[in-house]
Amino acid sequence: MSEEIRAQRVEKLEQLLKANVDVYGRRYYKTDIVNVREGDASVKIAGRIMAIRGHGKSAFLDLKDFTGKLQVYFKKDALSETGNTIFKELDIGDIIGVEGDVFKTRTGELTLLVKNISLLSKSLLPLPEKWHGLKDVEMRFRKRYLDLIMNQNSRDVFFMRAKILQFIRDFLNAKGFLEVETPMMHPIAGGAEARPFVTHHNALDMELYMRIAPELYLKRLLVGGFEKVYEINKSFRNEGISPLHNPEFTMLELYSAYGDFTEMMEITESIITGASRNLHGSLSIQFHGRPVNLEVPWKKITWDESFRMAGIKDWRDAEDVKKKIGEYGIESDVESESHFEMLDAIFKKKVQPQLYNPTFIYEYPREVSPLAKSCPGNDAMTERFELFIGGMEVANAYSELNDPVEQHRRFTEKIGEEGDTHKVVDEDYVEALEYGMPPAGGLGIGIDRLVMLMTDSASIREVVFFPLLRPKK
Repeated sequence: MSEEIRAQRVEKLEQLLKANVDVYGRRYYKTDIVNVREGDASVKIAGRIMAIRGHGKSAFLDLKDFTGKLQVYFKKDALSETGNTIFKELDIGDIIGVEGDVFKTRTGELTLLVKNISLLSKSLLPLPEKWHGLKDVEMRFRKRYLDLIMNQNSRDVFFMRAKILQFIRDFLNAKGFLEVETPMMHPIAGGAEARPFVTHHNALDMELYMRIAPELYLKRLLVGGFEKVYEINKSFRNEGISPLHNPEFTMLELYSAYGDFTEMMEITESIITGASRNLHGSLSIQFHGRPVNLEVPWKKITWDESFRMAGIKDWRDAEDVKKKIGEYGIESDVESESHFEMLDAIFKKKVQPQLYNPTFIYEYPREVSPLAKSCPGNDAMTERFELFIGGMEVANAYSELNDPVEQHRRFTEKIGEEGDTHKVVDEDYVEALEYGMPPAGGLGIGIDRLVMLMTDSASIREVVFFPLLRPKK
């Protein structure tokens, strides 16, 4: 059917070309529809035709631009010969510019009486007659442009995403932070625990890694004397795809010299509550059908306490951990997986779903926190937290390790444990620390997950314009 419609529209296009009509027009000076008012004379608007009602000598059209929708009224007698030629060949989906006077119909609807028309883009394919939302979820992501044309909710999500990002920038700039940019291609994969994407630079004949985190470059800036920096960055991790994971994702990372992880807690609370007030005027939101209360102060639970919530008295007891893996029906190869991989599986199964209102889990083991400063008097644990809201991790922060000898030891220890071929000690970063980095707090917030939370979206693919998808067969 769509091929038949396309053939009909191509025929219309050819008729317009024969009449010397420019079917893919040029620059058009227009007023945004949201600013159109009753009584405006000779106002010019432009947008996409979303509906056509009536035929013959007159018709009503719904015209939509980026800011809204307006009814326009065509009368044959009010148009030029060229205008009438264009009018006869119009289809839903065409993009047009119109000029005329604004009035209200007897039903009170704001309407523009068209005097001049320009065809700005002829649509050759029909828009979907109905957009069934979740029934067409795969099509919505593959053809996001159609989703945005037809689905106001999708457009609203991305308006809100932009608003969140603007709030974050305004907030941090007002706090004296400087927005910076750091490399996206790294000679060493570092700054986070993840499998990298590998690429090759031909001119230098060297292997490079797409950034998994900007952390080590941002901390080099602290060494250089920039005391408060942040980057809203794209990072890449060559791992699975799920409702919470896209291989390419957006993250906020910031570093504050002379601070620590408690300062990062305060900043995290301020960013997220501020974003909620800015978007919703409230600290009470809905996520996946459940209420979330963002009122501060937020709950704080130690790593040790979180595993007691899962029925584990001592998380270092390997036998008890293996026993709980079986009891909880968690798929795991207990012979090949590490102790901390099993703990992570238990945490995700038994603890994380309970963390619906904002909860800081803090004081993580040194083994899983190689870049974090140890707790005073307890070298085995670190000044680190992860924030959970709505049952998902939203943020991660440390008091940054600034001891170069200890950092080198941690790097070497970690590589020895895992034996990954892409992991080597970042000697340049350690050398930078040897020049002296001030004590600092560092914070990472997953922007995509924050947008999910603030827009009550079920999947990360709802809040990313063009998520990565499996190729169509």
